[in-house]
Amino acid sequence: MTDSIMSKAATMEIPINSNGDTGTLPEDDSLEQDLQQVMVSGPNLNETSIVSGGYGGTAEGIIPTSSIKGSNMHHSSSSSSMTAEETTRGVAVEKLETMKKWGLNTYKCTKQMISERFGRGSRTVDLELEAQIEVLRDTKRKYENVLRLARALTNHFYNMVQTQHALGDTFADLSQKSPELRDEFGYNAETQKLLCKNGETLLGAINFFVSSINTLVNKTMEDTLMTIKMYENARLEFDAYRSDLEELSMGPRDAVAMARIEAAQQQYQVQKDKYERLRSDVTIKLKFLEENKVKVMHKQLLLFHNAISAYFAGNQQQLEQTLKQFNIKLRPPGADKPSWLEEQ
Repeated sequence: MTDSIMSKAATMEIPINSNGDTGTLPEDDSLEQDLQQVMVSGPNLNETSIVSGGYGGTAEGIIPTSSIKGSNMHHSSSSSSMTAEETTRGVAVEKLETMKKWGLNTYKCTKQMISERFGRGSRTVDLELEAQIEVLRDTKRKYENVLRLARALTNHFYNMVQTQHALGDTFADLSQKSPELRDEFGYNAETQKLLCKNGETLLGAINFFVSSINTLVNKTMEDTLMTIKMYENARLEFDAYRSDLEELSMGPRDAVAMARIEAAQQQYQVQKDKYERLRSDVTIKLKFLEENKVKVMHKQLLLFHNAISAYFAGNQQQLEQTLKQFNIKLRPPGADKPSWLEEQ
């Protein structure tokens, strides 16, 4: 009885059509329709869907292709932002390395300087060059004093010339208003005007002297002293890395120590080349500075002597000839004021 029921149920589950084929289920009909549509019109990529969980699954497993395109755009923007972040990170790392090198170099130089000051460290000494540097510094101090005194002389003499000019105008005015003393006031007025004219000529010579000394002291000598300062800093760095190499050479000789010694040797060579290059620059500049100083001062001292001598000797012709000899052109009175046409 039971066996007959089971056989009947099995016969009912698999229906057979008239041709002997199995019957199609509703899901098989829909699959066949989809395949026929694809064969006729081809697949529409814009409407293509990715189904998870097999064909005929729920709508929650369907991912539209438009969302995939959006995710690709988001991925490209995130890639560009990551590239910018990596660039910024690279710049920060480079700055950090620069600060690290600067800090290490400052530490070594400070250590070397303190060691030299307390007499515990050795320093490289070029006796001949350092003697020339000391002579230059002493010369600069003395020339600065000459420049200060020459400027003071210029100011005092300028005030005296202005006073003589005012006094000559006063004498000329009194000669017109005092008939009984007209000749006496007139002589003094002419004398003061002549002295004023010669004083202005002498002021031109002194100003040229002051300008030349100022250029020599505050430009030529100062440029050489800046190179000397760079040379002294290079000398300190060279001795610092030399001392560091000597300390490492006296230590152990394992693999790590040998790597550090090799790196210190390279740094030592770099500092040595820099030190020798700047020492050569200082030597050349000192030589040219000495030649230029002698040439400039020979001309300026001769000008100063001839102009002062001619002025106090009252030799107007020699004073003017001195200015022509040194190609000094005086500015005419009122040249610093604009004309009435320019004022318009």
